[in-house]
Amino acid sequence: MTPPVRTTPYDPHHSPAGGVPTRAEETTMHATTTLAALTGRTAAQQPYWPDPDAVDTVERELAGLPVLTPEDEVVDLMNGMALVARGAALLVQGGDCAERFHEAVPDLVRRKVDNLQGLAAIMRAGSGLPAVALGRIAGQYGKPRSSPFETEESGAGRKMPSYCGDAVNEPEFEPAARTPEPRRLLTAYTCSQIVLDEIRRSWSGRPVLERVYTSHELLLLPYERPLVREGAHGTYSGSAHFGWIGERTRREDGAHVALAQAVHNPVGVKLGPTVSPEDAVALSRSLNPEGVPGRLTFIVRFGAKEVDELLPPVVRAVARHGAPVVWLCDPMHGNGLKLAGHKTRLIEPMRAETAAFVRTLREHGQWPAGLHLELTPDPVTECVSELDRPPRFTDYRSTCDPRLNPEQSADMVTHFLSLL
Repeated sequence: MTPPVRTTPYDPHHSPAGGVPTRAEETTMHATTTLAALTGRTAAQQPYWPDPDAVDTVERELAGLPVLTPEDEVVDLMNGMALVARGAALLVQGGDCAERFHEAVPDLVRRKVDNLQGLAAIMRAGSGLPAVALGRIAGQYGKPRSSPFETEESGAGRKMPSYCGDAVNEPEFEPAARTPEPRRLLTAYTCSQIVLDEIRRSWSGRPVLERVYTSHELLLLPYERPLVREGAHGTYSGSAHFGWIGERTRREDGAHVALAQAVHNPVGVKLGPTVSPEDAVALSRSLNPEGVPGRLTFIVRFGAKEVDELLPPVVRAVARHGAPVVWLCDPMHGNGLKLAGHKTRLIEPMRAETAAFVRTLREHGQWPAGLHLELTPDPVTECVSELDRPPRFTDYRSTCDPRLNPEQSADMVTHFLSLL
């Protein structure tokens, strides 16, 4: 097991700038202290930081920085999510499996934004409905892993900490690169700020519903906790417009659910094959106790082989006994395999899971709201079609999981629309 991160409560008399705290700082400290109490639960998937005191220092530094996503932008997205929840709009969420620090440059960010806007435009044209666009962008620098350690494949047999995203360590299989470094959390903040600046430039002249908003997995608590603030509408997360809880961190009594409970941002939860109908109902009530349309999204990722068996009882139970949720299909994470030394995903199982998702939601009177995809604007070959011939990974750039290229992404969105 990965040793838990040690964090100390925020000192109410501490000022990031030194001296007596200002009223604004006191407000921020009150929010973070409250959140610290809420998240004093088991926190899964946290790296083993060699120096816990350094983590505490970074948290305090982050607490003294401005939010990345102000509350008014969160409210704008929430209004769009409410339309999605009512079946009056669609949703496309997509982007990198794991963002890289060196990719926080304007031209690449703009290509990612243009790609997402293009997919949303396909949704609008194909459905006649508005389409909300959420990027896995401006914060997707942390990654949960199935094991805290991995062994080198070259035959040398070296064992090192797993790569957990640029906010934690580096992908190179070397001791110095793989050692978790808490100050990388500050770099994640800076890179997110650069990316957001370019995203906001793309908003110029666009209606609120046609903007690309940011999302990432709410994973690394030393990063997420200090960016929670008090606003005019209550406590909110200033790290992203939308955050989701992963399949590995969705325990109802866990720290990540407590974090999502504490904020009024729209939030999501990944549901995989281990979820029970009772789990899903409990999560919906816990995270959306007031039944606010668009507040909670369930992102289902069962895999093509199990979706027909496992999804219907979950949808049925939530529809009958749970709070309202937005239903989103992630057809990628349950359909991975390894070929020729590469992680990959096959297109046909993704299409099959998407079809089963739409069919199941329709049969239970629920709105199949859209897709959650890992994708890139680059012409990569990371996902492949059915194996009627040996796969050719001519251009594989992802440091973690395989992504759809632009042609494949557009095909998935078009396929989804054909099923509605």
